[in-house]
Amino acid sequence: MNKIIYKKILVVASGLLMMLTLISCSTVNVEPWERDVFSKKEMQFGSHKVNQTMQTHFYYSKEGSSGGSGFSGGGCGCN
Repeated sequence: MNKIIYKKILVVASGLLMMLTLISCSTVNVEPWERDVFSKKEMQFGSHKVNQTMQTHFYYSKEGSSGGSGFSGGGCGCN
């Protein structure tokens, strides 16, 4: 008897959690006067050239090779 009650509680709780998740997701419209913030250099991906250069230097130093940074590998050439 207790197992049936726990299963019902679990089903109701998971349903409520799913409904809460769906309700909490929303689309927010960006107004035209707010779009200037997104066009700033600080808001763009890859806008920091010095940081990006250092990251690629560390990557190539770690891998022991140059080029092909789109996929990971061991650096030993055994892929």
